[in-house]
Amino acid sequence: MTRKRRRLYLLLGGLTTLGVVSALVLSAFSNDLVFFYSPSELRAHHVPAGRYVRIGGLVEQGSVVHKDGGKAIAFRVTDGKRDLEVQYRGPLPDLFREGQGVVVEGALAGDGTFRAAEVLAKHDEKYMPREVADALKKTGHWQGEHPATVKQ
Repeated sequence: MTRKRRRLYLLLGGLTTLGVVSALVLSAFSNDLVFFYSPSELRAHHVPAGRYVRIGGLVEQGSVVHKDGGKAIAFRVTDGKRDLEVQYRGPLPDLFREGQGVVVEGALAGDGTFRAAEVLAKHDEKYMPREVADALKKTGHWQGEHPATVKQ
């Protein structure tokens, strides 16, 4: 085997190894990505049932219903255009209430409801996550101050 051929094999082996490692790293990252949607975007993007996502908006007035002796709760998250029923079992944040901003992580069920694994609440729009604030601005339901005051 000549010196050139040996160098070529070494280069091809290195590139193959680099490609395999890159594919494994990208595959690992794709499993940990959680996309954010407003209720309108969730419907528009046709997110399949069972996919773990994050939704945000306002808790709709009059929509909170405690079930199973207070262990489970159902409520609606709205962005002003559409709303989405959320079902959650577990402790709620102290700041959770109707009319307040909320971010919910979970998966869309086959019946169109959202099964939440985690509920995050903020006390006012001034400290609302940027994604929720942007979704509310798009629909004209933003009640906060200048966009520069939104925390990242």
